[in-house]
Amino acid sequence: MHAITILSFLLFTLAVAALTWKITRNDDHKHSKGYFLAGRSLSFPLIAGSLLMTNLSTEQMVGLNGAAFVDGFSVMAWEVVAVVALVLMALFFLPRFLKSGITTVPQLLDIRFDKGTQLIANIIFLLAYIAILLPIVLYSGAVGLLGMLDLQGLTGIESNTTLLWGTVWLVGLIGSIYALFGGLRTVAVSDTLNGIGLLIGGFIIVYFGLQAVSGGQGIAQGWETLTTSMPERFNSLGTEEQSVPFSTLFTGVLLLNVFYWCTNQQIIQRTFGASSLAEGQKGVLLTGFLKLFGPLYLVIPGMIAFYLYADQGIKADAAYGHLVFNVLPPYLTGFFAAVMVGAILSSFNSALNSTTTLFSLGIYKQVLRKDASDEEVVKSGKVFGWIVAIAAMIIAPLLAGQESIFVYLQKMNALYFIPILAVVAVGLLNRHVPAIAAKLGLILGCLVIFLVYFVPPFTGVLNVVHDFHFIGLVFVGLIAMMLIIGKLAPRKEPWVQEDSGEVDLTPWKGSFPAGIALIVCVLAIYIAFA
Repeated sequence: MHAITILSFLLFTLAVAALTWKITRNDDHKHSKGYFLAGRSLSFPLIAGSLLMTNLSTEQMVGLNGAAFVDGFSVMAWEVVAVVALVLMALFFLPRFLKSGITTVPQLLDIRFDKGTQLIANIIFLLAYIAILLPIVLYSGAVGLLGMLDLQGLTGIESNTTLLWGTVWLVGLIGSIYALFGGLRTVAVSDTLNGIGLLIGGFIIVYFGLQAVSGGQGIAQGWETLTTSMPERFNSLGTEEQSVPFSTLFTGVLLLNVFYWCTNQQIIQRTFGASSLAEGQKGVLLTGFLKLFGPLYLVIPGMIAFYLYADQGIKADAAYGHLVFNVLPPYLTGFFAAVMVGAILSSFNSALNSTTTLFSLGIYKQVLRKDASDEEVVKSGKVFGWIVAIAAMIIAPLLAGQESIFVYLQKMNALYFIPILAVVAVGLLNRHVPAIAAKLGLILGCLVIFLVYFVPPFTGVLNVVHDFHFIGLVFVGLIAMMLIIGKLAPRKEPWVQEDSGEVDLTPWKGSFPAGIALIVCVLAIYIAFA
């Protein structure tokens, strides 16, 4: 069994590495446009594959299925509401981003406000990626692999702590090599190849899981048994006691999704590498279409695990790995482990690539060495990337003990998601708000959320207002503050966005109808399971 597992793992992993090398071996990795933006050559399949795979890491596979294990089908909101955000990205944000020819979101804030605003945003992004995102990706990935593979039997190591540290460092080093030696196009290609494997693997888990529910009587019988035995857990409308109450879909859940898919550097960097606006829009909307199927492999397995193992004392974040280990035949376990490693690598190397981009172009070139050559800028990113990667590998195992890694991730994300989204939205929608308002928005937004989350007596606010309603109120408050400052002390000259000429801005003719169709599908899913 161990030999089959190891062989199938190595075959898939090496196949992805070989294909990625073959496709990208002649790419320009020495200059910033080639390294950070793939030479603005990405077509819509690569954009969609990379967007989807960067999102679908183990904090999703392990974390969201773990949330479904606890709360049921209502947690599908994180997948389905994302479609609304992707439509906004395609129709509103992306045309404006590509018009300015930016490489990073903070670069847009420099164009709209000033370099000080850009520097603050760069620092916020970097701190968040180093302390929150990268460690969570590595930790959740290691937990998933420990659950689905008999690593104690494979390695002869008995200590779970030792296995956790070893898995984190092994995956972190492989991901660092992908990201730091390859650049954005290498990341996008490997993401797409791994994405195919992940989608296949995700549906395979559902198939074998439903077979286990039905006792081998077929997936239709398994589905009927699952839905009839616990119908209350298939309600799309979350209650106030659950992690995603229905009312929060219109406040914090929507805002976190809009930031994530519209202004999160780690995610949207591949859209900046689009060969044209039309290709970018097609890639983003195709991602939206694929997200509609997300609940099938990111929520249903958690429901299956609850049905099978609820009485066994399984922890939420261990539920998915436990399901995989128990229902998959041995010859597929290694393949799925390789797919999971691909998922971890995808999110890790994408976040690492974005971190190096933010540092190199936003801090090294703008602050530390303004006269640096293009090659020196790329080299600085690689050196900084290794420092960040090592820091993340040290922090990741220290996250052990969190009740739900997915809930923890969303809470921590709000610290910087909300202030940055508020500033970007105001900057694009209002031409008069000055730079001082944006700086106050970034600093005060992060400070207020930090105080209410972590510093008594401010934490008492969350006893009165739900977390997601609270961040919605912060968002509205920040926008109101910036608009008032813009009214009382506006810019001397209204801001006018100039066309950089970097990208063909002819929109895709089908973008608006496709966006409307996706919104209708979202409503239909909610109504069907309400």
